[in-house]
Amino acid sequence: MDRQVDTAAPGAHPARRVLRAVLQVLFYGAVVVAGWLVWPTSLGGCTTLTVVSGHSMEPTYVTGDLVVSRCGDPQVGDVVVYEPEGYGGARVIHRLIGGNGTAGWQVQGDNNSWIDPFSPTNDDVVGIARVHVPKVGLVGRSVMSPLVWGSLIVIAIGLFVWPRGKDDEDDEAGVTPGATDVPGQVDDAHLVTSSVGATAPPSS
Repeated sequence: MDRQVDTAAPGAHPARRVLRAVLQVLFYGAVVVAGWLVWPTSLGGCTTLTVVSGHSMEPTYVTGDLVVSRCGDPQVGDVVVYEPEGYGGARVIHRLIGGNGTAGWQVQGDNNSWIDPFSPTNDDVVGIARVHVPKVGLVGRSVMSPLVWGSLIVIAIGLFVWPRGKDDEDDEAGVTPGATDVPGQVDDAHLVTSSVGATAPPSS
């Protein structure tokens, strides 16, 4: 009778489980970090993605550019995104040229000869421009969509609770795929070994 011998090194299964756990921790850690960095202000985060439209910030920004803004303490000279009061959440991306965050900032587009008619305070500023990516505005707008983020969260939860495969269950049970425990196998082998060299009784 052929025997299948488990040649796996001792501790192989625990090592695989540890490696799998480490990879899962790294994956979910990366998701958390990415979420913290790009979580939109519309969902309570600190990041605003603005797709430039118009000519008021040329040549700094042109239509279709993507500007990533982060919350912070604005200073004169910063390009900021702000929401003028009374305009239903409309946002403007212009440069601070004077004033302060308490009494109100003076704001102007780089390509404009006039100052904005609004005097936003720090409460109206939703972000300071940090990253400029030319001509990818539509992609950025899709990434920051609450629907996209909701879908990603659902997928992450689904991966976390997805039932494990048979191989994972075998690992935890200490069973090596392909190895079969046949009752009596060891005893049969012992009997065969013991009979080697025995002399058969003479036939009558």
